[in-house]
Amino acid sequence: MPIKIPNALPATKTLNDENIFVMTETRAMTQDIRPLHILLLNLMPTKIDTETQLSRLLGNTPLQVELTLARVSTHESKNTPEEHMLAFYKNFDDVAHLNFDGMIITGAPVEHLPFEAVDYWDELCRIMDWSKTHVHSTFHICWGAQAALYHHFGIEKQPLPEKMFGVFPHRVEYKRSILFRGFDDVFMVPHSRHTTVERADIEKVRALRILASSDEAGVYAVSTENGRQIFITGHSEYDPLTLEREYKRDVQAGKPIAVPKNYYPNDDPSQPPIVSWRAHANLLYSNWLNYFVYQTTPYDLDSIG
Repeated sequence: MPIKIPNALPATKTLNDENIFVMTETRAMTQDIRPLHILLLNLMPTKIDTETQLSRLLGNTPLQVELTLARVSTHESKNTPEEHMLAFYKNFDDVAHLNFDGMIITGAPVEHLPFEAVDYWDELCRIMDWSKTHVHSTFHICWGAQAALYHHFGIEKQPLPEKMFGVFPHRVEYKRSILFRGFDDVFMVPHSRHTTVERADIEKVRALRILASSDEAGVYAVSTENGRQIFITGHSEYDPLTLEREYKRDVQAGKPIAVPKNYYPNDDPSQPPIVSWRAHANLLYSNWLNYFVYQTTPYDLDSIG
């Protein structure tokens, strides 16, 4: 089944060119199917890239997904054209009266700031509280995961001595986790962050379970017992060139940045990067949509609570 997105969204052409099954609003109106309603709260500055990356993964499953794009109203996007925001994004208050089968809260490049210093922190806290009563399962990514772990459970993020940057091997710790059903013994995940959450701090919270981790990158996946809240510290959604764009951006800006690990052949940036995480990224989002959203969400969205 496809992902249903607005006809004119830039991701539509990109995904069609990649042979991803996309259904426009016009065609979806002719189908008598109850789609999964997914809300994407996009906090990334490069919103078009992020919405395309996540649409690619959500659209590669057997389920029909209807994606709603949302923004915080207390922060103005400086890296995405305002006409794009007006055409495709809703302020959160415009959808706050609705319920959703699933929600994704992305990362944001504000790791250097204390949570309370982020200009939209109060609004984000309100949204995260809202998600507990209006969303069946919420999937938090990178800084979004750190923010949620701090807001809901008081877990502080910790600075890293150097940027966690590259593609790292991971293992599933909780073997019965259906989020990682079908995963290989070792799977690769991109990371790009300056902060982390400590295992010891997570293990103190009885409501949380660590599902997967990396010897080098640390804790990767955490969940509440029923999967209503999932926290992912890496960027499985990254496309092949995302790390390269970040690397070249920092090099051109004169910032201290190491070559992303396990990304270029022989760590040589002059060679094309090797994509080693795509299959497991698709499986991760497919498992989330199937087991934590589709299989358990109520048919009547009004009964979510």
